[in-house]
Amino acid sequence: MLPLSLSKASVRFLDTLPPKQYRQVARKIIMLMADPRPADAERLKGYEYSRATAGEYRIVFDVHEGVLRVITIGKRNDDEVYTRPS
Repeated sequence: MLPLSLSKASVRFLDTLPPKQYRQVARKIIMLMADPRPADAERLKGYEYSRATAGEYRIVFDVHEGVLRVITIGKRNDDEVYTRPS
């Protein structure tokens, strides 16, 4: 299982989620720690990051030096998740 590094923006976003959605996203992050290249993850074109879907949320992440880094988390149909600073 990979160690986890959450960006400040990711932590702030997680703090705003209702309990059900929080569990959903947290479960997906734990799954990514076990397998950082699941079948449902897609590489973002032009970036070194990948994205995974957890319900109605997207998790943008990468693996750097053996650490799973969660860059940002956002609503699934909100393109702002890709432009938000980390």
